[in-house]
Amino acid sequence: MKKSANTHGLKAVILVGGPGTRLRPLTDNCPKPMVPVVNKPFLEHTLAHLKLSGIEDIILAMSYLPEAIREYFGDGEHHGVRLTYCIEEEPLGTAGAVKNAAAYLDRPFVVLNGDNVFLEMDFNEVYTFHRDKKAKATIFMTQVDNPSAFGVVETDDDQRVKRFIEKPPPGTETSNRINAGGYIVEPEVLEEIPTGQHYMFEKGLFPKLLEDGQPLYGYTYNWYWLDMGTPQKYFNFNIDLLLSKTKSPLFQNLTGDGVYYSGENSEVHPAAKITGPVLIDSDCKIGRGASIKGPVIIGKGCIIGDSTSLEKTILWDKVNMGQNSRLKQCIIASDTIIKDNSKIENSVVTPSKTVPLSV
Repeated sequence: MKKSANTHGLKAVILVGGPGTRLRPLTDNCPKPMVPVVNKPFLEHTLAHLKLSGIEDIILAMSYLPEAIREYFGDGEHHGVRLTYCIEEEPLGTAGAVKNAAAYLDRPFVVLNGDNVFLEMDFNEVYTFHRDKKAKATIFMTQVDNPSAFGVVETDDDQRVKRFIEKPPPGTETSNRINAGGYIVEPEVLEEIPTGQHYMFEKGLFPKLLEDGQPLYGYTYNWYWLDMGTPQKYFNFNIDLLLSKTKSPLFQNLTGDGVYYSGENSEVHPAAKITGPVLIDSDCKIGRGASIKGPVIIGKGCIIGDSTSLEKTILWDKVNMGQNSRLKQCIIASDTIIKDNSKIENSVVTPSKTVPLSV
């Protein structure tokens, strides 16, 4: 996607307040927006997509472990954006969190469920649709094979929303288009959201707009979309990026093969065997006789012991993998020690627990 100038002056609100319950144990001590995706926090990829569309004024609506996010991103200058932080004392829901940021929203704005939904799109293209329809709000929609697991959005031939159906029973779906976790909203719509109350876009604001006859539209999004809310989907998303099934502005060079370095000063023993695609971050040590068969992602400061084997696995930062150990189809959280001679498959491993990756 080429960069397009933001002639509309759009702002963005990113909802990053959720505790990431479905992604546990990976989010026990890490807010979901900071979970590493190909060695960068997930939120950093979202900011890069917004900047590519020329959207640089961004409000982060936060609740769970907000300081970890603020410490990494600061005022946004190093990422080419301007960040404003709005912290909820208690969770306010998707619409309530945006209402909490109303003082900064004086013009049309994008809303993203930015702690779990990845959208590869030009937001200005969507805003052109929104403006041409004279919509009060536009819902980003995507098509899925199993709409009964989601909230279905019904539209007419002009893409105006007719009704919402929450998780219809299989076989009764009237549409395969679902809410993709993003919206464009006119600022006057904020007046419809109660102040200081838990209130949702999906079950509160949008049904009310329909009831009042307000113009609510759906924009069908036809590119890569993924809700990485579970460990398995998070795993799939990382692998898709590494295999170049989708692209992030932060990693345009990934082509689905080869060995890539996202940092410096890593040491690979000459007797180690690496078969791509593999992404290696800074300050890693890969020992004699180690076998790494991609797709594999290795975070900062990892130690891969002698005669080890890694296959289709994601290592976060500072993982210490003991000698003669074997990992296949695993996610290993930061600061985890894998003992010598361990054999682990299809698992999520943190310093305190191990659970199945897929059931």
